[in-house]
Amino acid sequence: MNPSNERMRLITALGVLATALSVGGCERPPIDSKQTGYRGTGMAVLINPRTDAVIAEANQVPAALPAASPDGPKAKDVYQNVQVLTDLSVGQFTRLMVSMTQWVAPPDQSCNYCHGAEMASDAKYTKVVARRMLQMTRNINTGWKSHVAATGVTCYTCHRGNVVPQYVWFKSPATPPSGLMSTSMVLPVKSDRYTPQTSLGNRSLFIDPYEAYLLENRSLRINGTTALPAGRTSSSIQETTSAYALMTHISTALGVDCEYCHNMDAPADWSRSTPKRVTAWYGLAMVRRLNNDYLAPLATVFPAHRLGVLGDTAKVNCATCHQGLFKPLYGVSMAKDYPELY
Repeated sequence: MNPSNERMRLITALGVLATALSVGGCERPPIDSKQTGYRGTGMAVLINPRTDAVIAEANQVPAALPAASPDGPKAKDVYQNVQVLTDLSVGQFTRLMVSMTQWVAPPDQSCNYCHGAEMASDAKYTKVVARRMLQMTRNINTGWKSHVAATGVTCYTCHRGNVVPQYVWFKSPATPPSGLMSTSMVLPVKSDRYTPQTSLGNRSLFIDPYEAYLLENRSLRINGTTALPAGRTSSSIQETTSAYALMTHISTALGVDCEYCHNMDAPADWSRSTPKRVTAWYGLAMVRRLNNDYLAPLATVFPAHRLGVLGDTAKVNCATCHQGLFKPLYGVSMAKDYPELY
């Protein structure tokens, strides 16, 4: 047999096998798509009807309680130790408290999750935390319309009936020391730092991109806008990997591809990006501010079992609210039914 022919048959067989494996790894049709960018650029959101049904079931909005009148005595004049909701009437105050037990507290504990026998007491850490979270929610609804617009948020947006939201993050012991984020081209390969994570699309990326960008304010600008890096500091492989990990997290958290915000023909060019990129930019700024102003300082309030291995509190990222959707709860506004949270 001609060795050349045998070699060609082997190459052909391997090609067929590779094609079969590649096709086998793709999602089976039908896959729907929705155009999000300019025509002809391939900027679209892909929608899988099979997984979409599962996500839809997990994002049902609970019915709002009947509205309460703002008239009548203020809660602060009737109840003791009201520090945040001082502008609410007794009716509004009671309505919000009942709603919060449905959104956050365990069914078997209800009001007792935050309150003891003395309702006005701050003895339970959960009450102190809840008070701070109410301040945070109001701050989001009034101060971050650049991201949440008129939709707003409620406690349910993140908690979904859980005392701790399902999607939070803690500092990781695998976080590299500051010297590691240098211009060195050596990529440190350690399994604990690059283990595939669901929040990172199951890719083997640096497992903790959150501290650098969602607690600290490290620049994400690693992609040059010119052919040569003139006037620009070169990014290391570590910085690039970390930035890509955060971008992958955003993509996974919102259930979209990069094209949702970027024109991949020129991903760094703001003028060719979609308006959603601006919304996302404000979202990153908002998350960073919430983590620093509201969540991280609570480390002295939470008991040890609520803290991470490094003694820090649970903090938020994009998945905390979005949970697989480009608009949390499909864009349904619960906040409009709760003026108490403004």
